[in-house]
Formats: sequence, C-alpha cells, structure tokens
Amino acid sequence: MCGINGFNFKDENLVQRMNQVISHRGSDDAGFFIDDGISLGHQRLSIIDLTKRGHQPMKSQDNNLTIVFNGEIYNFKEIRKELEKKYQFVSGTDTEVVLNSYREFGADCLKFFNGIFSFAIWDRQKKELFLARDRMGVKPLYYWWDGKKFVFSSEIKAILESGVAREICPRAFSLYFRMLYTPAPYTMFKGVKKLMPGHYAVLTCRTPSVLQVKKYWEVSDFENLKDRREAVSKIRSLMKDSISDQLMSDRPVGVYLSGGIDSTAVLGMTREIAPQVTKTYSVGFDVDAQAERYNADFELARKTAKFYGTEHHELMVSGRDVLFNIEKIIWHMDEPVANATVAPMYLLSREAKKEVAVVLGGDGGDELFGGYPRHYFSYLISNFQKLPRPLKSFLEGVMALCGKDRMIEKFRTEAGAERFLSFHAQKDEILSRVLRAGIFNKELAYDFFADNFCMDSRLRGNDNDVEDFEKHFMDVDRQSWLVDESLIRTDKMTMAHALEQRVPILDYRLVELANKIPTKWKIGSSSQGKKIWVDAVRSYLPPHILQEKKRGWFSPTAKWLRTDLRDFAYDTISQLDDSIFEREEVRRVLDNHISGREYNLNIIWALITWQVWYNRFIKKI
Repeated sequence: MCGINGFNFKDENLVQRMNQVISHRGSDDAGFFIDDGISLGHQRLSIIDLTKRGHQPMKSQDNNLTIVFNGEIYNFKEIRKELEKKYQFVSGTDTEVVLNSYREFGADCLKFFNGIFSFAIWDRQKKELFLARDRMGVKPLYYWWDGKKFVFSSEIKAILESGVAREICPRAFSLYFRMLYTPAPYTMFKGVKKLMPGHYAVLTCRTPSVLQVKKYWEVSDFENLKDRREAVSKIRSLMKDSISDQLMSDRPVGVYLSGGIDSTAVLGMTREIAPQVTKTYSVGFDVDAQAERYNADFELARKTAKFYGTEHHELMVSGRDVLFNIEKIIWHMDEPVANATVAPMYLLSREAKKEVAVVLGGDGGDELFGGYPRHYFSYLISNFQKLPRPLKSFLEGVMALCGKDRMIEKFRTEAGAERFLSFHAQKDEILSRVLRAGIFNKELAYDFFADNFCMDSRLRGNDNDVEDFEKHFMDVDRQSWLVDESLIRTDKMTMAHALEQRVPILDYRLVELANKIPTKWKIGSSSQGKKIWVDAVRSYLPPHILQEKKRGWFSPTAKWLRTDLRDFAYDTISQLDDSIFEREEVRRVLDNHISGREYNLNIIWALITWQVWYNRFIKKI
C-alpha cells in the first residue's frame, strides 16, 4: 500500500509537498516524476519486492509510460506469466505487471486484475493520464478538475496543497447530516470528487484538455441460483481462494479478530492455508462492570484466539484515549464520517503496526449476505406487503391497539429509496432541531439514491411489483455505505500508520456470486441472517461463535459523552456557526443525552465530527 499524487503541470516543489502530507501512508521510500505537462508523486509502503527495484514512479522499458500505484494485485504472478512472452521485467512487483498490462491492453487491463488499487499512468507520447480505482472501492482516489487544472491524490489533504479553494459543497453537507457520511462522487469540499469504484478516468492533456470518466465493472446479473448446495460449495471455494491469494506478502501478516462470524471465518481459513500466520488483534473498552456488554465481542475473540492457538494481542481503549486522539483521527479521515468506532480502529492499527505490515479483516460479509438487522426487517416488510389486503388490515389494527403507529408507517414503506432511507437516514425531527431553516435540503438524499442507484425504476416490472428487493438493498449498501462510510474508515485508519488491510470477503468474484443468491437463502425466517454464509464457513467456526446472536460492533461513546468526553463535547458545540446551526437547541440535545432523557449519540457525534473537521480544514486552526 502506498500514497499517490499528481497534476497536469510541472511543479517539483508542489509534488514533494503533496508527498510529505501523505507520508504516513508509506515511509519506506518516496519519489517523484516531472515532465512537460505532468508531475507525479509516490510514497511507498513496501509489501511485495522490498528492494529498490520497486521504486516509484516506475517507468516502462521503452520510457513512454510512468506509473504511480497504490494497492495490491493478488493475481499478478499469473498475469506476469503471459506478459513475459513479450515484455522484460526488472522487478518482482505487481506495479510492473500493471504497467506492462496497460502497455499491452490499455484500459482493458482492468478486466484482468483481482485486487485493491488506485493508480495513475502517464503516456508521454499520447499526452494522456490514465487513472483507475478497484472494483470494490477499497482504495480511495480523489481528484479536482476545473476544465484546465487537474489534481489527484490518495487523500484530499494533499490536493488542498495545490491551492484548491476550501469551500463546503452544499450537497455534501445535506447528505452528510442525513446519512452521517458523504456518498460518492461528492466530498465535503466543493469541486473535489471521488473517482467511483469500478471506474477509470482519462485526462487528455492536449489543447483543449478533456476529462472522461467511464465505468469498467458493475454487478449486472441478479438472476437467482437454483441449487443451494452448489452455491454453498462455490462460496466456500471462492473464499478459500481469496484468502490464499491475499496472504501474498513479503512482510508479516496478521488478522483483525472480533467476536463475529466473518473475521472468525477469515482466521479459520487463514490458519488452515498458512499456519505460520499466528498474530491476531482485538480491541476492547476500558469501562466499568455495568458496561461490560461493550466487551462481549472482545471476550469472544479471546476464546477464538485460544481455539486457534494464535498469538493474540488485545488493546483496551478508554474515553481519554479518544479525547487525546480525536483531532488527529479526523484529520486523517479528510472529511467528516460520523462513526465513533474510528477511534478504536485508529488505535488498534497503531498497535498492530508494531509487529505486522498487513492485516486481514472481515469486512463485507453483512452487506453480501444479509447480516444487518435492516435487511431482516426489510424482508419482513416485503413479505408483509404481499399478504392479502384483509390480513394486512387486521395486523395493522393489532399494531395500532399496541400503540405501534411508527411500526405501521414502517411496514407501509415502498421498496426502493424510501425503504432504504427509512433504515439509514437521520430523521427530519432531529435534523430540524439542530439545523437552521433553509440550510438543509431534506429531499436531496431521496433523489440521490433513487437517481444514482435507480432504486425505484429498475426494481419494478410491468405489474409494478418488486422482486426480491432485499437483494438490491444489500447491493446498494455495498456500493454506498460500505465504500464511503465503512471502507473509507478502514483505509484511513490503517494507512494512518502505514498498515495495509485486506478484505478477502470482498473478492469481486464472491460479490458477483452473492448477488445471485436469493434472499430467502440468506435470511429466510431467521433474524440472525447470513444463513448460507454460515453454512459455507461452518467448519471454521468454533462452537462458542455458532451459539451467539448477531451483535453490532460499537464503542461506549454514548457513555463517554457523559464522562471523559463531556467537557470536550460542550466546548466543541459552542464553536458551531450560528448561521448554520441552532446552537441553543444543539446544547439542549446534548443536555438531554447527558441527563439520560434522550439518546442522541448519532447527531451529537455528527456535530462534533463536523466542527473538529471544520476547524482543521476550513478555518485551519
């Protein structure tokens, strides 16, 4: 893993400043390339071929192409065997394989890569810059383009070094407070965009300059599989193949271990395939005995590590640890993402980097196989809406007698963006309390998800019925929430310490397979979810894991706001801009949370994250 930078003009001082800003992503080596109309920079975290032969920017043998590359191509050795028939290689890196693949196939080279990556290739003869991002969006790539000037980087903070205006994007602002993250292609900075997962861009640096962005991969086959037993076998086979590929490294590898099914399955298969991988890492919370529920997964991970005989490393995080690190964490994140688990992720990554350079994680299992409660409850709603009208009326009457008016409203939500947002979005009630009228676009999130993911139109046939909505629900979760809320935390918190995290469950072949599995095989009548996934990896799950119910991983931040983070919270919200926020009402929301009258963690953490980010990136204090 590395960090990459560049722009379409010559400026050695600027490219070196950009490198320095993201030097935390890789301090093993650094380099830059300057030519007429182009500057490229690179910070290297050496994982494959640790010698100087892996130095970047790297040139092709004919000196026409120059690449800066961030990531790993897991199948690079197989691709190299074919390319060696025509091209000479001077290193053992996957970077050189990418370079020669592009030389041979152009943009079509992306079809052959299985990995996590973002990269840029400069073609000196054509005066073209080619940029690409991996299918899942594990590795970020940002860019700014005004029709003449083009700047890109692995992190936004490096782009800002070029003098890009630090203006807030109004759309991103509304989407952030509705969703608690900013969906691509937006970022919180006006004019700075994310290159979407599974996309590439070509910048033609002739007059006039032209930027084209194209999609090279998407999941398009949702047709249900017929043979469940065969599907179980394929899941298991692909998962083992993915882990075998992703264990490739010339530096030590470890495993992030929670108390859940996904990371346990990753560990079990890893120990079978590579017994030499022995180091596991878990995070717990320094809380009093009454709050031990926050450490339930921590205790399970300890049992799992003992079951598999690993060298287990445990880190206990306190509220004061969060307090001392929160400003650095939000700086590393580049833009506000209101999830309080960023702090333990950051601290665990720092701990793991002391001994390993690569970790495997369990990200993606819930999105692919219906592991979140929202998938189960949406499935219930879909089945409820298929009932005969008299029976639905009767059941709604029972709900009304029980005072469940909100439940009735939920069970009436249409399949599509409305249903998706009913589980994901923050409600108008709380947003209207803390944001001033006219500042917040309340319809934007619906329009965004309906338009960008076609959540309404693509699901409906001639009879206006929706077939297996939850399959599409999970796929939009994968494309948006997973990438822009979850994987971005994974990348920024690990790379803050030059630690590479790989995500074997998100092998694109497994993603394509998962989208053809009927929801009834994933959820069925069980609120636990992931039924077929559990069947596929069952032999790698210790008995104590199989006995557990699904739990989300969360930190005791709501509790810390009443103790260690209390003064920090009040001080931070006092700095909110009165022209944007109803500051007195914000204080009341915090008062009510601290007193226990209301539970307001999501909006409080969103506001705190926003203000800390605003201070650092906009006010620059």
